[in-house]
Amino acid sequence: MTSPRRTRPAAGPRHLHPGAWWLWALGLAAAASRTTNPLLLLLIIAVAGYVVAARRSDAPWSRSYGTFLRLGLLVLGIRLLFAVLLGSPVPGTHVVLTLPELPLPAWAQGVRVGGKVTVEGLLFALYDGLKLATLLICVGAANALASPARLLRALPGALYEAGVAVVVAMTFAPNLVADVQRLRAARRLRGRSDRGVKALLSVGLPVLEGALERSVALAAAMDTRGFGRTADVPPRVARTTAALTLAGLLGVCAAAYGLLGSAGTGWALPVLVIGLAAAGAGLLLGSRRAARTRYRPDPWAWREWAVAGSGVLVAVLVIRLAALHPAAFAPSFVPLTAPSLPLAAALAVLVGLVPAVAAPIPPRSAS
Repeated sequence: MTSPRRTRPAAGPRHLHPGAWWLWALGLAAAASRTTNPLLLLLIIAVAGYVVAARRSDAPWSRSYGTFLRLGLLVLGIRLLFAVLLGSPVPGTHVVLTLPELPLPAWAQGVRVGGKVTVEGLLFALYDGLKLATLLICVGAANALASPARLLRALPGALYEAGVAVVVAMTFAPNLVADVQRLRAARRLRGRSDRGVKALLSVGLPVLEGALERSVALAAAMDTRGFGRTADVPPRVARTTAALTLAGLLGVCAAAYGLLGSAGTGWALPVLVIGLAAAGAGLLLGSRRAARTRYRPDPWAWREWAVAGSGVLVAVLVIRLAALHPAAFAPSFVPLTAPSLPLAAALAVLVGLVPAVAAPIPPRSAS
């Protein structure tokens, strides 16, 4: 019996491999983590938003990007509120207002409630909150572009134990957004208001319950269809697989922490390579345990390479430029200076627009 030949991906509308979208989004997030320049952060948000607008499908989970945008604005507002109420570690001379300061005991030295609010402290909180909001928006872009179910189907066989937990976690937020929109539309059709605290309380519990039930139902359906079915392997192979996978993932986590920080650029890259090699070997050995087939597997063609490579290239270029010119990526607060847009870094971020052209147009639903 001859094995079937591997066919090329069909031309025309098709779904891009979800792993490529996540690599692209994580590349933008890694670039955003190396700067507090608001101009660069806003440029990253604009790039992510343009790609989402150009290449998202009409599936319910693709509408979650707006929710992540609002969540980013909420995080930014909370960060500014904390800076006003609890002060800022950045000393400043330009006082905006003075709040009544609450006296604290001696053991709480270094912490204050109220007091002077300076322009320098507010700008520090604004840039720091914008950085965190940009990271959330990049994750939201990946959620809006990559199907959670297709991403779970592309997981290696060695990670089948985490499959049920992953499908519940990955589909809960998109289902939550879809249920909110459905219930708000139902309230409007009945002539009721869909805004305000009363409307939020009336739809809150049904939304949470419905999103969780749909996520668990999807996980149960995958389990019924044989997802996670295992084959017998020697105990020595199982122990070696677990050791390699665990050591590799720990190495990748440590390297990611070093790359996102400012002091680990020297040792993080070798640790990342070693961790990826160990994790890859563990996943390759662990795939022998998974006795399952793939129905219409997502292809990994040149479009996937272009999308994933653009995100990785953005991260590499921005990290390199941040190491060469740190002042352009971290505007000064004392003395107070206006941020400037570094041209080389802006061009590097614009490489993230490649998916708007290289990624295939997603197919529309029949309805």
